[in-house]
Amino acid sequence: MLTGIFVRWLAILTLGEHFTGRVAICSHQRLVEAGLYRHVRHPAYAGALLAYLGMGLAFANWISIVLLFSPILLAALYRIQVEEAVLSGVFGDEYAKYSARTKRLVPWIY
Repeated sequence: MLTGIFVRWLAILTLGEHFTGRVAICSHQRLVEAGLYRHVRHPAYAGALLAYLGMGLAFANWISIVLLFSPILLAALYRIQVEEAVLSGVFGDEYAKYSARTKRLVPWIY
């Protein structure tokens, strides 16, 4: 759980003022490729998923894992689709190249 929380906060700190609760890109914003974003496109979601998986494991009950992790996973996957559509629209080829060399959530895997 703690690792997931740390990863999420590190991702948020890397985005700084550009982190928001809604999908939006400022006119002066650049594509962030530093820190954790060098390896995955959505480290804040990866951290949240890791934290919720850890919470489910802490309860030592498979039902807890399913009930805690599954809704968060589905919401994150939906949100990733929305964000990637916006990022592709705004950054075009730059985002396509970035996407080609990074994974969505798990380095070297997915």
